Amino acid sequence: MEVPELDRLQLPRNMIENSMFEEEPDVVDLAKEPCLHPLEPDEVEYEPRGSRLLVRGLGEHEMDEDEEDYESSAKLLGMSFMNRSSGLRNSVAGYRQSPDGPCSVPSARTIGVCALVILVAVSVIMVIYLLPRCTFTKEGCHKKNQSMGLIQPVATNGKLFPWAQDRLPTAIMPLRYELTLHPNLTSMTFTGSVTISLQALQATWNIILHSKCHNISRATFMSAASSQEKQVEVLEYPFHEQIAIVAPETLLEGQNYTLKIEYSANISSSYSGFYGISYTDESKEKKYFAATQFEPLAARSAFPCFDEPAFKATFIIRIIREEQYTALSNMPKTSSVPVEDGLVQDEFSESVKMSTYLVAFIVGEMKNLSQDVNGTLVSIYTVPQKIGQVHHALETTVKLLEFYQNYFEIQYPLKKLDLVAIPDFEAGAMENWGLLNFREEALLYDNVTSSVVDRKLVTKVIAHELAHQWFGNLVTMQWWNDLWLNEGFATFMEYFSLEKIFEELYSYEDFLAALLKTMKKDSLNSSHPISLSSVQSSEQIEEMFNSLSYFKGASLLLMLKTYLGEDVFQRAVVLYLRKHSYGSTQSDDLWDSFNEVTNKTLDVKKMMKTWTLQKGFPLVTVHRNRKELVVQQERFFLNMKPGVQPSGESYLWHIPLTFVTEGRNYSSYQSVLLETQSDIINLTEEVQWIKVNTNMTGYYIVHYGDDDWEALIKQLKINPYVLSDKDRANLINNIFQLAGLGKVPLQRAFDLIDYLRNENCTAPITEALFQTDLIHNLLENLGYTDLASRLVTRVFKLLQSQIQQQMWTDEGTPSSRELRSVLLEFACTYNVGNCNATAVKLFDDWMASNGTLSLPTEVMATVFKVGAKTEKGWLFLLSKYMSLGSEAEKNKILEALASSEDVWKLYWLMKTSLSGDNIRTQKLSFIITKVGQRFPGHLLAWDFVKENWNKLVQKFRLGSYTMHSIVAGSTHLFSTKAHLSEVQAFFENQSEATSQLRYVQEALEVIQLNIQWMEKNLKTLTWWL
Repeated sequence: MEVPELDRLQLPRNMIENSMFEEEPDVVDLAKEPCLHPLEPDEVEYEPRGSRLLVRGLGEHEMDEDEEDYESSAKLLGMSFMNRSSGLRNSVAGYRQSPDGPCSVPSARTIGVCALVILVAVSVIMVIYLLPRCTFTKEGCHKKNQSMGLIQPVATNGKLFPWAQDRLPTAIMPLRYELTLHPNLTSMTFTGSVTISLQALQATWNIILHSKCHNISRATFMSAASSQEKQVEVLEYPFHEQIAIVAPETLLEGQNYTLKIEYSANISSSYSGFYGISYTDESKEKKYFAATQFEPLAARSAFPCFDEPAFKATFIIRIIREEQYTALSNMPKTSSVPVEDGLVQDEFSESVKMSTYLVAFIVGEMKNLSQDVNGTLVSIYTVPQKIGQVHHALETTVKLLEFYQNYFEIQYPLKKLDLVAIPDFEAGAMENWGLLNFREEALLYDNVTSSVVDRKLVTKVIAHELAHQWFGNLVTMQWWNDLWLNEGFATFMEYFSLEKIFEELYSYEDFLAALLKTMKKDSLNSSHPISLSSVQSSEQIEEMFNSLSYFKGASLLLMLKTYLGEDVFQRAVVLYLRKHSYGSTQSDDLWDSFNEVTNKTLDVKKMMKTWTLQKGFPLVTVHRNRKELVVQQERFFLNMKPGVQPSGESYLWHIPLTFVTEGRNYSSYQSVLLETQSDIINLTEEVQWIKVNTNMTGYYIVHYGDDDWEALIKQLKINPYVLSDKDRANLINNIFQLAGLGKVPLQRAFDLIDYLRNENCTAPITEALFQTDLIHNLLENLGYTDLASRLVTRVFKLLQSQIQQQMWTDEGTPSSRELRSVLLEFACTYNVGNCNATAVKLFDDWMASNGTLSLPTEVMATVFKVGAKTEKGWLFLLSKYMSLGSEAEKNKILEALASSEDVWKLYWLMKTSLSGDNIRTQKLSFIITKVGQRFPGHLLAWDFVKENWNKLVQKFRLGSYTMHSIVAGSTHLFSTKAHLSEVQAFFENQSEATSQLRYVQEALEVIQLNIQWMEKNLKTLTWWL
């Protein structure tokens, strides 16, 4: 294999020149851009702007936006700039030219006309000048508590479009779709026809539905009464991705109608909609594959439809394919019929009633392994060369399907359940009903190279997607503002099911780590309630797919289950699913089911609304006075600078407080519901210490008085195992968060983790390393390398004994193997102890065997990272990445490649992944995040993101979680005002939709917090270390 000539690559200019300069490309808001050339999207070109200083007011194009606004306003007033210019030229012709020279006295008529023109021009300019700027934006101007007047939109053909809102009208309900598609995987185009059976819920002339980037060739309409097809006109409004059919007759309430649309389109080159990819098989032959990813808003790009979750219908799908391919869809195949030109048409049985975002179909070369489970055929599909890696997934799926059917007391309603490993897939997985799509690494398990972490990942992702077959598919949230009903429940069941049926793999450490990171996000001002009313635009909908919907939602359910008891919780969940099967719900529907089960002994709705309808979470402050416990609540807010938190904003939660005290075991912990700002809890006896939020089942942080912090620290040093490992990890997290606010001295946080010398559990050690690693990276990136080194030395001394006990093998329980991986990675990353010497020996032996030597899977990633530090080792790892078939091993290699300190290599990785050559573009966010974690990569990652912003948005969509990860991963370690200004200026120069994104606001807030943290704690750290 030819290795890349890395020395010829050109780094981003920012890495070479002054970092205050940039070359910033124009931004195209792809979420709103119409398809200018629907069948040739790759031909769109983008013209870069010139270089500019990243200081507002110095840009060479700073007036462009104003000029665009004024031109728009002139057009609204019926007067274009082009006409104005030509009018001035025509006015010149009105002057009479004398024989004596070019200038002469104008006539009285000419003077009058000119005066009138000047008067009109001045009037127009004054109107434009005096009107508020928002008059000329897409959003327009409106006052609070007043409805905004809607301007009638115009269709692409110049006619008025009969609907002006983002959301579809509810006058028409789809009943059934018959969809026929013929994809061409060579040209990456497809033709289609969709026949939609409709019912009018109220009288109307118009049928409004979604369609995106379709060349519609014909549309016909038929009423049930006449049975005669009539061709109808289609009006297109790309801004809202809608089309309108003006019916030839009034649609009467309660009557049924049929709409048929024939069209063609591109197979998408992004990861959204009906998209195509290519890959190479074992013989290096190029193969083609097409799959779908419709959630949340992309079914409309595959076929015209009512693309909102509440518009449920049934689907009959037919796929015309080439003979060598296999076609799959949600339902079992009913027939395969040869058609012309050697093609085959597959038809699938009519689906159950479901939302459009759950529709799915796949065309490609695949093999499968299957097993029948009580009449449901469970199958795992993959590309042919990886069929040997599907056995674990099949065994796992069978166990989980049986568990969920028993727990929910509702049988899985379909006759088949397919899980498919897609060679290139942006999301981790997707829960399409009956046809679940996965990244290969999230479904395939290789017995030789996959670690216990890999096995757990596959198990968890399958558990999550199977839970969606009930939460999300059977019962669906009515609108995306309640996405947490889908994702929070699926995340909760993912961990709950592992605890029940995969005890050897159950690892609350993963949930705890994700929860603690989510709480940090939720403590920012840029956070949002998990049930949010103002979710309308595509970017707002995409942004709901974040850790709050997933892990905050799951945490609230865990807190409720702990408070009510497992039996009550299960009965309420079963009732909710039964009452709303095949329907759509809001959060209140869930709480009503809980209230019905509790018989109103507890108003669950009132309690849980305090958690779902307001952002953030409480800080519970505890002061112990002999047998009294004084508790107070306030919002935990990381940024305490004046003016950041809205004034007058008050928060109150109904908090299920749990606590354990000295001398009591965990089976007898106590629970109290705090419904007021403060309260007094009476203890039965005086105790030495108290730990509030037992096992961290509550979604809140606890701050103790000085004496109680000291009592807990003392107990940890005497015997940490009196407290559970969850509680120990919880204490470490809470005290470092509070130290960041200045509520606790940073030295006290380090005093608490002194007990780690006696710690042998993964969760507390992982949390301590996470907190200290953040501090280390901030110090290192600001140039305080000596201080950062001293911090590492201090942490190493705490964990030295445990590190030295680790063996470079795969022996032990899953938990002990995970701990081994964490400890050895820390030691080798920072080159402490003799870790690197052992890793180098293992890597050299592996390289000498040409990669055939079997390495212990739990330490494989660490060995690869050490090996990647040399030129020879890095290039060898790259060559193995290109040739290996195990996704688990390739992921470990890719992480090692991205840990290099050579900026040329790091830039090549990102550039290659963006192009999709050799490294899949699905890996780009992972690479950028890894590059951005360490010096010097964190500057390079941000420069790469800036220079390739247009391409990133085009590939991943502006509001997507991938873009969120890319921005966060490339900026989260910035901690200077210069970097804050640079990031802020970059996003202000993008579209307004971009600058207002939550993840952009979050990135800016994190940088501000880093600056604040360093200002507050640098002197203390310098003195203490």
